[in-house]
Amino acid sequence: MAADIAEQPAGYARLLSTGHTAAIARVAAAVAQRRPRHVVFTARGTSDHAALYGAYLTEIRLGLPAGLASPSAVTVYGARPDLSDALVVGVSQSGGSPDLTEVLRTAREAGALTLAVTNDPGSPLARTAELGVDIAAGHERAVAATKTYTAELLALLLLVEGIRAGDGVLPTDQRAALERLPELAERTLADPTPTQLAPRYRFAGQLVTTGRGYAYPTAREAALKLMETSYLPALAFSGADLLHGPLAMTDPDVPVLAVVGSGPGGRSMGEVLPRLGERRADVVVVGSAEVEGATRMAVPEVDERYAPLLDILPLQRLALALALARGEDPDAPRGLKKVTATM
Repeated sequence: MAADIAEQPAGYARLLSTGHTAAIARVAAAVAQRRPRHVVFTARGTSDHAALYGAYLTEIRLGLPAGLASPSAVTVYGARPDLSDALVVGVSQSGGSPDLTEVLRTAREAGALTLAVTNDPGSPLARTAELGVDIAAGHERAVAATKTYTAELLALLLLVEGIRAGDGVLPTDQRAALERLPELAERTLADPTPTQLAPRYRFAGQLVTTGRGYAYPTAREAALKLMETSYLPALAFSGADLLHGPLAMTDPDVPVLAVVGSGPGGRSMGEVLPRLGERRADVVVVGSAEVEGATRMAVPEVDERYAPLLDILPLQRLALALALARGEDPDAPRGLKKVTATM
């Protein structure tokens, strides 16, 4: 897991290389030409959180309604929704889950434009879709996904911004900003704070993660990583949902990891953090925003769209360090395997 985490800056550089960006640009241009009226993502596990990020990008940057499909509606209940005029995107590291492949097959029969975003261009999911994006993350050693998750995020970002551009080619200033990601990721991974914080939560019984907007998928992915590697019950809530009831469970014995950036989503957490303070919750802030009185895992400030590519890095390292501190093996979580086939 440590090796996979460390490879992420190189993964960003690889995906941003001319060959890969040109391939994604061609797919983006093809989607733009079809002019879908709405976008449906289908995914499982870690990839579901990447898909949620894609849904935020789609609604905010493209102005198109977007949502996440329920695969069981198709595979268990036999539903055949009308997906004409839709773009249906399957997001999967392995591309091997039968239910996601069935959703894309059904969507294609219903007239949707289908697209697979996967680390295996030869997978069943990729073969079923009309279009494909290779996230080019390389072999991932650990069961808990890290570098494939961030590669999915970057691939979806390049895809959506390419669709917005119309011809798939990103504006020069945006391209220049993205070119900084590998160096910023290296800097983020060099920070020792996540490892230093791990002993603090060695005996935690449960934990809450929270964020709003683009940060919400990060909060959900962080919770999953903690559950996978440390077997620590971790509940993820949007900052808004946290105030609608779950706030009552927070107290000094329930740590809270809050993803707080410098954009609109981070600023909207301004009403959440004081309420956590009233509960005397143990809060650690992750992100570029300075929060008075809170322990912080600092991340370089970037456009809020790009922040999930950096914010998740210290949280991955915290999950790894906490698993080791609790005497667990993060490379071999009990009961799990790399590819989970569901129907």
